[in-house]
Amino acid sequence: MFHILTGVLDAAALLALQEAVAALDYEDGRRTAGAIAGRVKRNAQARQGAARDAVTARVQAGLMASGTFTSAARPKGFARLLVSRYEGGQAYGSHVDDALMPGGRTDLSFTLFLSDPASYRGGGLVVQERAEDRLIRLNAGEVVLYPSDTLHRVEPVTEGTRFAVVGWVTSWLRDPRQREMLFDLDQAIGVEQARGAEDGQLDRLAQLRSNLLRMWAE
Repeated sequence: MFHILTGVLDAAALLALQEAVAALDYEDGRRTAGAIAGRVKRNAQARQGAARDAVTARVQAGLMASGTFTSAARPKGFARLLVSRYEGGQAYGSHVDDALMPGGRTDLSFTLFLSDPASYRGGGLVVQERAEDRLIRLNAGEVVLYPSDTLHRVEPVTEGTRFAVVGWVTSWLRDPRQREMLFDLDQAIGVEQARGAEDGQLDRLAQLRSNLLRMWAE
């Protein structure tokens, strides 16, 4: 399941993050790629340090405050976050993300777009599905959340500069079907609350959700 998240950062926080990301020190992105992915990865990534860690911490906090993110991902933790920069024809060819990273198993991947799409050409995230390729090119401040087991690529940036924060989530629920069912259940509970359902009905739905989590979470 794919999710597009909005409102993760307010306007002031987004501007501050854009300025912070532009000021970071960058290095060859292949330093964090596996042997296979490293052959097709051509970008720059922010060097590890306090300034970069402040950026990724702000992104984590924004995501954890998003009800859609926590409902869709059921996050147990973040396996890794990186700040990326593409320019001058740089791209990332077709690859699958590593199943295990230093912070844990990768169940879900996300990209927080930080550049105005009118400020650069190319740079779309393309996720390959069986039926067709899905092209994702979002406004600054928007996030796409998608399964980490997919083949995907970043198209060449032919003009301008594309900044983004990318990351990987370890979920309490390994099975994507379980995550999807619980997300749908969350949506149903929200609708019932808005309709003013009786407390007994909401209690039963909440009990069902808790017991499914208790059964499935690991």
